[in-house]
Amino acid sequence: MPQLTEAAVVDALRTVQEPELGGDLVSRNMVKDLAIDGTRVSFTIELTTPACPLKDEIEADVRAALAPLGAETVDLAWGAMVRRSTPSQPLQLIPGVKNIIAVASGKGGVGKSTVSVNLAAALARDGASVGLLDADITGPNIPMMLGVEGQPRATADNRIEPLERHGVKVISIAFFVPEGQPIVWRGPLVGGAIQQFLRDVDWGDLDYLVIDLPPGTSDAQLTLAQSVPISGAVLVTTPQEVSVSDVTKALGMFERMSVPVIGVVENMSAFICPHCGEATEIFGRGGGERFARAHGLELLGQIPLDITVRQGGDAGVPAVAQREPGPAAEALVRLARTVAARMSVRAASEGPVLTVS
Repeated sequence: MPQLTEAAVVDALRTVQEPELGGDLVSRNMVKDLAIDGTRVSFTIELTTPACPLKDEIEADVRAALAPLGAETVDLAWGAMVRRSTPSQPLQLIPGVKNIIAVASGKGGVGKSTVSVNLAAALARDGASVGLLDADITGPNIPMMLGVEGQPRATADNRIEPLERHGVKVISIAFFVPEGQPIVWRGPLVGGAIQQFLRDVDWGDLDYLVIDLPPGTSDAQLTLAQSVPISGAVLVTTPQEVSVSDVTKALGMFERMSVPVIGVVENMSAFICPHCGEATEIFGRGGGERFARAHGLELLGQIPLDITVRQGGDAGVPAVAQREPGPAAEALVRLARTVAARMSVRAASEGPVLTVS
């Protein structure tokens, strides 16, 4: 039986690959606090995101690698250090934010805000520090969907303190106008409000800032791209051809602005009968999948129609935060972990970890 030593354990862990990033756990400096007590081995694996979708695979590979050494007990803990996917800039508006994820669509009514809310809430539930900026200035509904009310306070240095719900820091123009009052603003005012939310809100240190953009291709998107380095955009469409046609324009907009597109979410992919489990494709079939394939993008997820999503949106409880999550919630959790994994890959390609000053 090989001797259970620190050197032997480290050598064994060199055979375990990080599935998303490539390279082994040791060379990527992911093994922390290694300790050996007889036949017990304990250590922490520091992931690049707490929302890692491949924890089970990594754990299985680790235990398989250590078993031949005589490790009868393996106490494996998980840590996470989210990397910055865009270089830190001296004059950056929000220097404490490591990853900025824009959620966009070509048209309204495809569930873009639903995806934004559940993406943010799912990342927070996995342990990430998350913010959500409602950039749909003339149609703000993120506060209702998250169940957050009130008016943000000013900090000691006269900045805006975001409200928080479901572990997500939130800012929206809805906090500053009377309920039901329409916001009839021209483009420059919309752009100015978004810049103020980026510049004057005390976001603190965030792993991810999710930005819910208005539908279409207009001032809000342009202002955002010119103001901050967007880590990646998530495009939301339904399967129907009208939606796919419009999301094609959103893709073209981001390409012109040199914003990387993470991939496509096909929302409302099918209605799953809660009684018999039969899938009914109300909005057609596979439009998002065909769009992704045609443009060389990843299909990040297909979210089924689920009444609990609508109920949660009306009640201020995102599907991923409900006590009895349905099939849509499960798909949204997988989506969030996939997006987090893609951000980690992008951060790894940018080079060494950058600390926030």
